[in-house]
Amino acid sequence: MGIPMSVMFIIISVIVLFILHLNHTIDAKKFVQDTEPYLRFLMEDDYEFLLRVRYGDDIDVNKLFSKRVQTAIITVGVLFLLFIANLNFLNIMIIVIIAFAMFKLPYINLKRFYQANLYQINLMLPYYLKSLEILVQHYTVPVALARSIDTAPEIFKSGLRDLVEKVNAGDSSVDPYMDFAKEYPVRDSMRMMRLLYRLGLGSQENKQEQLMMFSKTVSQLQNKAREQKYKDRLEKMEKKTMMMLCCTGGGIIFLLLLSMTQMMGI
Repeated sequence: MGIPMSVMFIIISVIVLFILHLNHTIDAKKFVQDTEPYLRFLMEDDYEFLLRVRYGDDIDVNKLFSKRVQTAIITVGVLFLLFIANLNFLNIMIIVIIAFAMFKLPYINLKRFYQANLYQINLMLPYYLKSLEILVQHYTVPVALARSIDTAPEIFKSGLRDLVEKVNAGDSSVDPYMDFAKEYPVRDSMRMMRLLYRLGLGSQENKQEQLMMFSKTVSQLQNKAREQKYKDRLEKMEKKTMMMLCCTGGGIIFLLLLSMTQMMGI
C-alpha cells in the first residue's frame, strides 16, 4: 500500500524547510522577530503585571511574548501542512482558532495562577499595611511607601513601585492609590488605599487622628485574616475527618457484605 500523496507532500515540505533553515536561506527566528511587532496589539493590558506577579521584576516580557508569537506561527505552519490536501474555509478557520488558543494558553495559565494567589494576597495585605503603618508614623506617606518596598511581600513590589513613581511624578490625585487597589482586587483594598491617600493629604495637626483610624482599620483586617485562617483550618480538618469516616464506613460495609456473601455461600 503506497503512501498517500498528501502525506508525501508534507514529508517533502518539512525536509525542504529543514534544509533551507540549515542553510540559513530561511531564518525562522528573524521571521518571528519581524512578525512580532505587528502582533503587539494582541498583548493583554495586564500581561506584564501577571508576569511580574508570577516570576518577579527581572522577567523579560518581550522575550516571553515573542515565544507566544513563535508558538502560534509554528502551530499555523504545522496545521497548514496537515490540511494542505484539503484546504477550505472551514479548515482555515480551525487553523486560526487552534493557533490563537495556543497563543492565549500562557496568558490563561498566568491568569489562573493570579486568581489562585488572590487568596494569599488577601491574607498578606493586612500584615503589609501594619508594617506600613509603623513607617507612616515617622515619614510622609509617599516616603513610607517607597521605604516599604524592600520588605514588602514579593507580589506587592511591582504595584508599589508604580504607585510611588506616579506620586513622585507629581500625581497628587487618588488615582495612583486606586490603580494599586485595582491591581490587587481583594477585600478592603479600595477602602485602605483611600484611607492611605487621605492620611497623606492630612496636616500634621490631624495626622495623629487619621493615623489612629488607619491603625484601627488595619487591626480589624488582621483580625479578619486570622479568623479566615482559623476557619480554613477547621474546614480542612472537617473535610479530612469526613473523608476518614467515609473510608472507615465504606470499609466496614464492604467487610460486612463480604462476610454475608461467604455465609450465604456456606
